[in-house]
Amino acid sequence: MEKPNNKNFANTASRISAIASSVMDLHVRIALQEVDREKRRLISGGIFLAVGSTLLLLVLICIHIIFYLFLKNYNNWNIEYNLLLIIFIDLFLAGISLKLGGKLAKGPYLPQTLEGLGKTTKAVLGKK
Repeated sequence: MEKPNNKNFANTASRISAIASSVMDLHVRIALQEVDREKRRLISGGIFLAVGSTLLLLVLICIHIIFYLFLKNYNNWNIEYNLLLIIFIDLFLAGISLKLGGKLAKGPYLPQTLEGLGKTTKAVLGKK
């Protein structure tokens, strides 16, 4: 009695791995096509993103220093308390940014990917 269950499980596992493998192959093929078509644009964009990120990091460091000096002049707290306040504000803003970024990253799939996934699923399940 256990052999048919094991055989069904093995068939299901092989179908699932075939679907996963096919989807990954499809994503890789599409990504390579896009990279080949727009290599120069992607490299230029990456360089500008790196420069912009570096400059943004320097600006954020300057803002932190200015905010610390403002807090130091504004209240009579110890250095540690002023730094803790800055850290908690940063943690709060980082949490909001990560939450929003996670929601925005869940965007739709490419139409080619959905079409390929549908074809692969139908082929693996034996549907027409």
